Amino acid sequence: MQSKAATVGEYLAGLPADRRSAIEGVRGVILKNLDPLFEEGMQYGMIGYYLPHRVYPAGYHCDPSQPLPFVCLASQKNYMSLYMGCVYGDPERDSWFREEWAKTGKRLDMGKCCLRFRKLDDLALEVVAESIRQVSAREFIQFYEAVLKTKHKTVRKTGAKPTTSKTKPRSV
Repeated sequence: MQSKAATVGEYLAGLPADRRSAIEGVRGVILKNLDPLFEEGMQYGMIGYYLPHRVYPAGYHCDPSQPLPFVCLASQKNYMSLYMGCVYGDPERDSWFREEWAKTGKRLDMGKCCLRFRKLDDLALEVVAESIRQVSAREFIQFYEAVLKTKHKTVRKTGAKPTTSKTKPRSV
């Protein structure tokens, strides 16, 4: 469910009180632990934390006019989502994240990077915070470019067409 809000403030104002409270709680954790080179704004109809073009001029490979996404936060129809681009595509970070989450005793409802929750108490916020804190902007750029380089080599070797998506964020 993409929002038409132009600003984070508008996005938050458009949420029901219970969801606004939960989203604001997660937002606070993200902002407190985010490398200062990342910025917050609206991206793909949700709150995005990304590397702006002044830091990473190439932008997002799926849509270079967009800044490079890192983490996104959204209120969906039946749940809220935290898109953890900081763990996606990195088997070591993903494994660490899942192991640390398991230690909290909380149920993990997560796909490749989409962490789904219905209320703030569903989240292991300390694990979310540490995951974000562990990845600096510079490290994220290095990882992202290494993945792109690997994908490019695979495409050249196999002749497969690269996949892109302009409707949903796909952080690497």
